[in-house]
Amino acid sequence: MCCSRCRGPGAAPAMLYRLSRAAAQRHRALWARGSGSLAGVPTHVVDLRSDTVTKPRPAMRRAMAEAVVGDDDYGEDPTVRELQATAAELLGVEQTLFVPTNTMANLISVMCHCRRRGSQLLLGQECHLHVYEQGGVAQIAGVHSHPLPDLPHGTLDLAELERLIRRGLEGPYHPVCELICLENTHSSSGGRVLPIQYLRQVHLLAQTYGARVHLDGARLMNAAVALRVPPAGIVQHCDSVSFCFSKGLGAPVGALVGGPKHFIEEAWRLRKALGGGMRQAGVLAAAALVGLADAEEVLLRDHQNAQKFAKGLQELASPMCSVDLSAVETNMVIVSVKGLPPEELCRRLRAVSAAEVAQTGRAVSVLLFPWTEQSVRAVWHHDVSAEDTELALGKWAFVLRALSTG
Repeated sequence: MCCSRCRGPGAAPAMLYRLSRAAAQRHRALWARGSGSLAGVPTHVVDLRSDTVTKPRPAMRRAMAEAVVGDDDYGEDPTVRELQATAAELLGVEQTLFVPTNTMANLISVMCHCRRRGSQLLLGQECHLHVYEQGGVAQIAGVHSHPLPDLPHGTLDLAELERLIRRGLEGPYHPVCELICLENTHSSSGGRVLPIQYLRQVHLLAQTYGARVHLDGARLMNAAVALRVPPAGIVQHCDSVSFCFSKGLGAPVGALVGGPKHFIEEAWRLRKALGGGMRQAGVLAAAALVGLADAEEVLLRDHQNAQKFAKGLQELASPMCSVDLSAVETNMVIVSVKGLPPEELCRRLRAVSAAEVAQTGRAVSVLLFPWTEQSVRAVWHHDVSAEDTELALGKWAFVLRALSTG
């Protein structure tokens, strides 16, 4: 039972203060236990889970602090307007619209294209929009998505695409295809880049039958850097595009929808309906502008580090892990794992070993996500340097050696 002091006017703030202090102490204890040191050697963490874990660089933080802002929901934020105009020119579209997330950008795009409930959307069965976006196109837009098997490069079979489009037009029993969604780069295939010729063929096929093409370009800049073409050279083969700032570009928040003027006018209405209208969003747009400014240099370095790691892992010649070097096109490396569950490999890469400290004088923790039952995925970003890549490779060598001898 509480004492009389707990029932006074200052009781609630005092109790909240005590609770917050206790929670902070528990957090510090958990952090120390998870990332502390062994034998006095600090653990260096190389986080390869995703390029979404990037932290804003000092230049981004300064730009955010100094951003000139207004009410973006009224279209009055000058920094957002600058970002939208800059991105429209970069992507080669008439207009763009700043939204909180790429998931919202994709949903808005589908809703703009598929105005009739029950419309059909054709897409790959492993693409992000189909697997990782809560089925929003069905939940919210009333769109029937029909997944097709992804080919190894992240592409779809053109003959099957045409068959399904024609089926909906030839009889009353099937939904009418209004949209094809492509993802570039294709994350489930390990960051593979869709060839320009393939994009051209899909767009021509869609136009032939009155359908449209939306490009999930969450990592579009990675594709452009890998192909050595401007982003507009990719987007010209699509009717709309989404574009994310919070992955390889390193901004904390934000994405874009891009397309014709009338499309973006409708996208603005749908953003409001979905709760995506923002006020002084220039503080976020400022970070995105900084991310765009040095995107080519940063992403090229990420790609080179991924290649360096993949080649180094292949040179280890471990029977437990292998990499297809031809599939490493951007900032992702998929490592095939044999002889133990990928979760166990990830656990060992994360753990700090006393033997490792004694052998190298350093303790390195590598964070990964298990990707399938036979592989794990490592993703490079601007927070992972060339030195970090070397450290991660050394950690893999240490763990694989321990597994083979133990």
